[in-house]
Amino acid sequence: MYQDAVVLCSASRYTQKYYLNPDFDGLPEQVKQELKIMCVLYTEDVGGIILLIFDENGSLHITAEANEDDILFDEIGSHLVIKRMRSEKRELFEQLEEYYSVFFLNN
Repeated sequence: MYQDAVVLCSASRYTQKYYLNPDFDGLPEQVKQELKIMCVLYTEDVGGIILLIFDENGSLHITAEANEDDILFDEIGSHLVIKRMRSEKRELFEQLEEYYSVFFLNN
């Protein structure tokens, strides 16, 4: 179904908005809420934009972006928060990768 990277969700400190890809509306409500809370807390803590993206193989990646002129963006803090997220939410991320593999990659 997909051959390129697919955004699962994102949040932006600049627009103060959260986005969940409508293709993932089938996720359980609790998972959707957990993703939203995680992303919004990240942007409130660090700033910038956070994206959770599936690559073409179904691996979930967390990336962060910031405007060049954003002097408040904490790049070091960003790496630390993402590392902590990967550790604390490892099981959730593994389940999301499995979900993506089954429903989107037909594996």
